Amino acid sequence: MTQKMKAAVFVEPGRIVLDEKPVPDVGPGDALVRVTTTTICGTDVHILKGEYPVERGRIVGHEPVGVVEKLGAAVTGCREGQRVIVGAITPCGQCTSCLDGHQAQCGGKAMGGWRLGNTIDGCQAEYVLVPNATANLTPVPQGLSDEQVLMCPDIMSTGFGGAENGQIKIGDSVAIFAQGPIGLCATAGAKLKGASLIVTVDRVAERLAMSKQLGADVTVNYRNLDPVAEILRLTDGRGVDVAIEALGTQQTFESCLRVLKPGGILSSLGVYSGKLTLPLDAFAAGLGDHKLITTLCPGGKERMRRLINVVASGRVDLKPLVTHRFKLDQIVQAYELFANQRDGVLKVAITP
Repeated sequence: MTQKMKAAVFVEPGRIVLDEKPVPDVGPGDALVRVTTTTICGTDVHILKGEYPVERGRIVGHEPVGVVEKLGAAVTGCREGQRVIVGAITPCGQCTSCLDGHQAQCGGKAMGGWRLGNTIDGCQAEYVLVPNATANLTPVPQGLSDEQVLMCPDIMSTGFGGAENGQIKIGDSVAIFAQGPIGLCATAGAKLKGASLIVTVDRVAERLAMSKQLGADVTVNYRNLDPVAEILRLTDGRGVDVAIEALGTQQTFESCLRVLKPGGILSSLGVYSGKLTLPLDAFAAGLGDHKLITTLCPGGKERMRRLINVVASGRVDLKPLVTHRFKLDQIVQAYELFANQRDGVLKVAITP
């Protein structure tokens, strides 16, 4: 008799529901992980709304913390019963893109490394099947709680990736537009990279206060101030060395261009829908020596190990980003809260 598990399943645009699904079979290179904690991502909300297409019946979610239940015969570097995290991006480690250092684009197609909750079943469930497990299971050290490492699989990796790809140098000025979970992690990453002036922009006072905790020097509430004018004032009209876009809208993208110095770097983390345009003046007609770089969450075992090291060292504490907690049975309520950004929510912890 096939064992069943509870799982959050995409039914149709506007509906993700709790359902029963078979516990996956384990192939030679796979691992079955019993999920102990997971969370909802902004990308899951795009899926819920039908803005990002996935197959109907797909189990959603891509940020798992759990315990190895069963290992395939070919998996090495881990053992059954071990606590692990798995990155949102699960590269194979062997294809041309992986060997070229672009694990997120595994398989040679855009976003190819993002499988969980996208092209295969994800982790908002009691169990998740992890492909290419040798390359993707990262042990969690004793003494670190699930919630301390819950941001590593996606939010922390993405936000830090925006700071890293922005090539922030010691003494740089950085502007970060939007202080949702990814923007907050970009703020923490900019601080770790050595930026001496970090300006964060949002409209939610609690998020701006959190960004101060994570390293922002100046916060700008765009309800009260024009952020472009204020950032140019703070930099004596020079503009910032690096601007990070962490929302995925035309307005925030354009604002990043408008505060960027000639020769500066625009590091884009947002997921855009619809058409994105480059304003002629802010883009200096393409002649401003600007660099535009995009980032998909770096994944894989080694990336996760490094992020866990940052958490274990105490250099950053992202546990306060978990503002609400739900059981898997309450997944519909969790989505309703998170998708509508109610009650000051930043991230939710879901425990099967």
